[in-house]
Amino acid sequence: MQRITIRDARGEDLRESARLVVRMKRLNEEFDPLYKVVGDVEKRALKYLRESIGSKNTVLIVASRGKRILGLLRAVLEDRVFYEPLMTGTITDLYILPEARRKTMGNDMLQHGIKKLKRMGAEMITAEFPAQNEIAVRFYHKRGFRALVNILAKEEMGQ
Repeated sequence: MQRITIRDARGEDLRESARLVVRMKRLNEEFDPLYKVVGDVEKRALKYLRESIGSKNTVLIVASRGKRILGLLRAVLEDRVFYEPLMTGTITDLYILPEARRKTMGNDMLQHGIKKLKRMGAEMITAEFPAQNEIAVRFYHKRGFRALVNILAKEEMGQ
């Protein structure tokens, strides 16, 4: 069996990586109906990743076995403007195919992403995901992350 490699995403990874992003977004929808996926999600995922590869403030890494993409991590470097530490690396997407979970891949991808973000100037690492995603909550809490910001939503508009 080929070994798993964690590396920067390349152009030839985009289509398969976009499928992982779509799977993750659909999973988010299962956790919370306020994350209802748009009809052209595949096209948007491909554009999102293409723009990520071209950005100097974005980390996009994949875990692959041969040509097969098993996991994806995307993160962005952001200036917090008013708070110290000033620069934060925010993990916006982390998804691993179900058959590749419960091994060390999630932790390995997270550590790889954190190292890249620190080299880019990140002084703090955050992770962003739907509050109802208990899988992500447990994953990040187990690795020392804690809640930092609350975003509250109300579905209906009007009164």
